[in-house]
Amino acid sequence: MIVMGIDPGIAKLGYAFIEIKKKGGKLKTIDYGCITTSPDLSNGERLKKINNELNKLIKKYKPKVLAVESVYFFKNLKTAIPVSEAKGVILLTAAKKQLKVRQFTPLQVKMTICGYGRATKQQIQKMVKEILNLNKIPKPDDAADALAIAICCGVGRNRA
Repeated sequence: MIVMGIDPGIAKLGYAFIEIKKKGGKLKTIDYGCITTSPDLSNGERLKKINNELNKLIKKYKPKVLAVESVYFFKNLKTAIPVSEAKGVILLTAAKKQLKVRQFTPLQVKMTICGYGRATKQQIQKMVKEILNLNKIPKPDDAADALAIAICCGVGRNRA
């Protein structure tokens, strides 16, 4: 089964695709990266680009589940609204493609990946590298976060 992980954002949206093997539950990295939008575009145009790029990725990799970070707390209200708008586009895109959606808080992701709710970004990235048997820590950070979200969906009691 293929899981798509998403770290929502409007300027930079991290995405990742992992495959969960039926035998043994092993995880395999398929692809990861970022969808970026220019601040020169209107918010509507940025959201349209996110929708178009997500549609292309879903068509290419055919995931069964979309896992997305569910953020309940923002340090900056100025970024909270655009990120929430991007998340709305993500959820709408998933609904149109009839994908099952799973949402995970940052705490759930940290607990699943590191076993510790106050894990740092660096600790999470190192564990993602180990769990997926990657040669190096995935970059950029948004893509690494999307991989962690996909892993969270694919393992243990969070399993899709």
